Amino acid sequence: MSNIGTWTQRVAQDWLVLELTNNDAAMLGLVTAIQFLPAMLLSLYGGLLADRFSKRKLLILTNTGAGLTSVVLGLLVVGGMVQLWHVFVLALALGVFTAIDSPIRVSFTSELVGKDDLANAVSLNSANFNVGRLVGPALSGYLIFFYGTGPSFLINTVTYVFMVVTLLVIRDKDLHITVKPAKDNKLAEAFSYVRSRPDLMLVMTTVFFTTTFGLNFQIFIALMATKEFSMGPDQFGALGSILAIGSLSGALIAARLEKHRTTQNILRGASLFGVLLILSAYLPSPLLFAIMLPIMGATALLTLISANTYVQGNTSNALRGRVMGIYLMIFMGGTPIGSPLIGFVAAAVGIRLTIVLCGLVLLIAALIIRRRFKDLKPVTV
Repeated sequence: MSNIGTWTQRVAQDWLVLELTNNDAAMLGLVTAIQFLPAMLLSLYGGLLADRFSKRKLLILTNTGAGLTSVVLGLLVVGGMVQLWHVFVLALALGVFTAIDSPIRVSFTSELVGKDDLANAVSLNSANFNVGRLVGPALSGYLIFFYGTGPSFLINTVTYVFMVVTLLVIRDKDLHITVKPAKDNKLAEAFSYVRSRPDLMLVMTTVFFTTTFGLNFQIFIALMATKEFSMGPDQFGALGSILAIGSLSGALIAARLEKHRTTQNILRGASLFGVLLILSAYLPSPLLFAIMLPIMGATALLTLISANTYVQGNTSNALRGRVMGIYLMIFMGGTPIGSPLIGFVAAAVGIRLTIVLCGLVLLIAALIIRRRFKDLKPVTV
């Protein structure tokens, strides 16, 4: 329920920014950057909190805070009082709660299921996320078409209630807690650990380029829909759901590929994703672009699920929260760099050439990383 609400709000926020700015690509990129800026600064501390305190109780706090931001924005829109600066401020506030929440939530997965089922649990969680991505954009598109953007934010508020209630009824005694939280944990330990592990360095560097330059579907789709194909909000939302079909398929396929989650396959996936991005920029019609979206979504998700599972499954239990904080700082922290850059480049040279450049950066980076770590040996914990 919460994932559906999250994607409902994401589409509505993008459309609201375009409405308020007369389809300004630079402003769309800037709002996205502001929302993800806290990930650069706070994901590490979210990971530190995850290793120091009860993850379940922390998640109750972060989800409550995120729900408050969505209800405020929804009421402002419904009341006809919303201004662009409101969107900026509330996007930043949501980004703060999300940045703290993400490493806690990701490392909480191992407490829910234990290490033996961790790989499939990560895939299942990604499938769950992408079911929300399948339903949320289409739902939001039709809500915007008939009622404007306000109801999408209010629906997201309601879904946060489901999340908080779920966390409240989970019993601590049923969780797989193998290492008790320690209040003297230090971030420096996690950085030293990652630096000593070339395999983790390879995966995290690949994830940085994949997410910063490749995983900008919301901007790519929004600008292709409005600038190139002259689509309305319902069609824009449908494109997001079509993308999610591929992402969901990738998540389900990933559950069957446990033995293939290697560093080299992660690099191959990133390279292929770069090639597909370049190809998508040359597609002349909305139909062909829509057909390419699920292929790109599946490739991206297979790559990122493999990376997520590799890092979680090959990290010491006592350090997992902090290491996942570093991972998610890299995963989401590149967005404040990439999003405004992509927005400004798209405004200057057009969205098609921008997508080509993003695909080239990702492809070249993957090839360089492969060469840099060509002698890497497998590592397990």
